[in-house]
Amino acid sequence: MGWLDSTRLQGDHVVLEPLAHGHADALCTAVRDGESWRLWVADVPSPQQMGAYVETALAATDQRAFVVRERGGEIVGTTRFYGVDAGNCRALIGYTWYAARVRRTAINSESKYLLLSYLFDDHEAIAAEFRTHSLNIASRRAIERLGAKQDGLLRSHQIRADGTLRDTAVYSIIAAEWPAVRANLRSRLAG
Repeated sequence: MGWLDSTRLQGDHVVLEPLAHGHADALCTAVRDGESWRLWVADVPSPQQMGAYVETALAATDQRAFVVRERGGEIVGTTRFYGVDAGNCRALIGYTWYAARVRRTAINSESKYLLLSYLFDDHEAIAAEFRTHSLNIASRRAIERLGAKQDGLLRSHQIRADGTLRDTAVYSIIAAEWPAVRANLRSRLAG
């Protein structure tokens, strides 16, 4: 997948490092802070599932996964590009979760800024897409705060591990919107 290479992305608050097998233990520690796997509207791995989660992410050919590290510090979560479509210059951003102590901090804003900048500025993407469970209100609000616009709702879109059906809310940022989104994120990070 040459369009989006594995690379390290660094900001003032966070470093996104390409995911590696050796990150599983640190991700287990991060996910225990807040026990996000217990949220029924999120698909976050439990500590027992973390090894398989890392293996699956590394084996995927249409993904680029990252650990989220506080600048100079510990790993506090993960995020990734997935559904990468080089022919149409677009990718989804997701599989994002954080330790409870860093939620609603500059960590997520800067992580998304780095990913979006990499897509739009470095790789001339046409669009970035975000998807979440339609009932995951916290995730939907976070996506909206980025400046993404809702494209629609995919009803009965996925069968979840517990057998329930997930309606998926779909959002995107297109290239023409990126300058305003970039300015908004820079302003939020400066404040």
